[in-house]
Amino acid sequence: MGDGRRVPVLGRRHRPSFGDRPAPEALAGLDQQPVEALPPGADEGGQRGSVTSHETTESDREFGARRERLEGLLELSQVVRGDVGPHGLPPLGGSTALRCARSLQRSSQLHEVSAYGTSTISKEKCHAFRTPHSPNPGSLVSQRVAEHKVLGAYESVVARSTDDPEGFWLDAAQAIDWDVYPTSALDASEAPLYHWFPDARLNTSYNALDRHVLAGRGDATALIYDSPVVNKSKSYSYSQLLDKVARCAGMLADLGVVKGDRVVIYLPMIPQAIVAMLACARLGAVHSVVFGGFAAKELAARLDDAGAKVIITASGGIEPSRVVEYLPTIVEALALSAHTVETVIVKDRPEVPGAAADYHGDDDTRWIDWHSTMVDAAPHAPVSVAATDPLYILYTSGTTGSPKGVVRDNGGHAVAMAWSMTNIYDVHPGDVMWTASDVGWVVGHSYIVYGPLLAGATTVLYEGKPVGTPDAGAFWRVVSDYKVKTLFTSPTALRSIRKADPHASLAKNYDLSCLDALFLAGERLDPDTWTWATALLEKPVIDHWWQTETGWAICASPHGIEHLPLRAGSPSFPSPGYNVEIVDDAGLKVGVLDEGHIVIKLPLPPGTLATLWKGDQRYIDGYLSAFPGYYLTGDSGYFDREGYLYVMGRTDDIINVAGHRLSTGSMEQVLSQHPFVAECAVIGLHDPIKGQKPAGYVVLKSGVTDADAEVLARELIAMVRGQIGAVAAFKDVTVVSALPKTRSGKILRKTMRQIINGEDYVVPPTIDNVEAISVIVATISTAD
Repeated sequence: MGDGRRVPVLGRRHRPSFGDRPAPEALAGLDQQPVEALPPGADEGGQRGSVTSHETTESDREFGARRERLEGLLELSQVVRGDVGPHGLPPLGGSTALRCARSLQRSSQLHEVSAYGTSTISKEKCHAFRTPHSPNPGSLVSQRVAEHKVLGAYESVVARSTDDPEGFWLDAAQAIDWDVYPTSALDASEAPLYHWFPDARLNTSYNALDRHVLAGRGDATALIYDSPVVNKSKSYSYSQLLDKVARCAGMLADLGVVKGDRVVIYLPMIPQAIVAMLACARLGAVHSVVFGGFAAKELAARLDDAGAKVIITASGGIEPSRVVEYLPTIVEALALSAHTVETVIVKDRPEVPGAAADYHGDDDTRWIDWHSTMVDAAPHAPVSVAATDPLYILYTSGTTGSPKGVVRDNGGHAVAMAWSMTNIYDVHPGDVMWTASDVGWVVGHSYIVYGPLLAGATTVLYEGKPVGTPDAGAFWRVVSDYKVKTLFTSPTALRSIRKADPHASLAKNYDLSCLDALFLAGERLDPDTWTWATALLEKPVIDHWWQTETGWAICASPHGIEHLPLRAGSPSFPSPGYNVEIVDDAGLKVGVLDEGHIVIKLPLPPGTLATLWKGDQRYIDGYLSAFPGYYLTGDSGYFDREGYLYVMGRTDDIINVAGHRLSTGSMEQVLSQHPFVAECAVIGLHDPIKGQKPAGYVVLKSGVTDADAEVLARELIAMVRGQIGAVAAFKDVTVVSALPKTRSGKILRKTMRQIINGEDYVVPPTIDNVEAISVIVATISTAD
């Protein structure tokens, strides 16, 4: 995506194996007679082929029954749609499909997965059903609503944001306290670069802290720090957090930091990371958070690009099985950097060797201790900045060569965060939101730090892992202990929990009644994981899709506006403000169910990237030139008939098999349906005849102890052939113990592709499980 090239994508009618199913009410016309059904896969507690799983308890069977009901709905809808035949066989036609679907019914009534769990669907709604060959109804929201009557409040909000974006976003801006209130929303004078609220002024730190204290909520809890790695937890009220942020701002001001200066924050998941970010915002300084533990070379590149005046760091980070010392990395990065950093501030952690006193920089760099300097600092008042002034620079993960720093402004960001907290996450003052991510990533910026605090909510900062601190019940413990209303994490984290505890036995030890919704983003959410989580929680499990560049959800089910039906495999609908379209390589709109480039019509809404740091032209060339008038997301996907978006993967995940352009993401979704597969990746291999051929790498679920690799491979190959087609030429499956991932949970498919194809590769600095690289390398040696 970075070079702006158009990558070929599928130009055919998409027939996915799940997700693109008719509106749930369409299924209600089937006979509602209870019929013994064949299961689409093995029960979690049973046996299939030569694979043995855990024994089940009564509660496990109850959990399995809920999950089976959801799986039944998924398969039933596929058969009715004509995507597949029963049990993954080729699709059936017309009345045959309907008769087969009847035999798959699992109860006397069909159920629709909704935001509140399940609800009975009446026969009277049968008229809404259309076969796959019905006329294309179009993809406009208004037309979908006219035909299906399912969007209601959401549609009216979308219509307002589309018909009157100026008024819509000025209204949204009322949620922010401004020093100078905006009189206009959008400045398009430098298009395709746009600026939001150009004549307004504010301070983001004031909006996140001071205004809540002044409103009488100083004693309300702002931050909960929970660290199983040091066995510590602590809460901070809004007044306490404000005092620390104001003093940190005073400390930075005493060191000469002023509005516009850049401060690099290289910290683990400790409260000082949030304090430092808000202190920079208080001064109008620009923070750039670099994930703690990044290699010295990567850190040096960011120091050079940002021109940092100060580094705020700690003696180190703590992982479940090791301690990571930061200070030697800082020293090496300073030596590699062509830019001179004036000051390094070190937060001493007693669990990690090293302190500021141990290091003496050259004549140009001084090292000081966080605690002793903070004690003497006077609180600093918030500095008024222009809405268009930068709040932070965030370098995208996996950047090679010159770093690519996404610039977020102050005003548009504050408005977007406040709007999304209310309308997407349904989080309000006093609610507890836990975003299980890292402050080094965009998810942490938006929904650990700024979003919850701008909303006056309580945010949870968790220094731990989904599994291993101490077990797969860690997340449920945090939800229960702190009465978390909204949990936001990655599909990878959820798959890790499921792999370690497939029957969710540990979740039964905790009261999860406080949880209102689970949000997932960062990786493709496979329907099997969605089904598992929905059956476990019996609460909305909301997939949503966005990017570092956008800063908030491009597509989501707007939980605070309307509880829309959720569909496995889809992040639902475009958020108000995002005009999402699907185009082919020539930039022409494609039809419903046709896969193409996902693009967003300009201007992007508030809160999205303003530009790249020191790189306006680079931003234009990399994101805005491929399809003039549109932002190129770099992802491929399609809309179904009711307007649900399906994101199939990066456009560079498209492979060319004997002239057929195929999405590896589509194949991964098929593989993930197998009851023994915990996670998977499909990689394009070089082939002298076909050009490329797909190969699957799968990790098995915990409890699958005696799998016959050949039998499993045959089953997976048959599934892909049955649901994608023989054209996929999918014939290779390898079982591995782990897939290499970034610290944010994304599978490193590019690195895998380079290794498997014998190309030169570099282990990315973002990798979380470097040992998985050797696992992939070993598969090559075995094959040879």
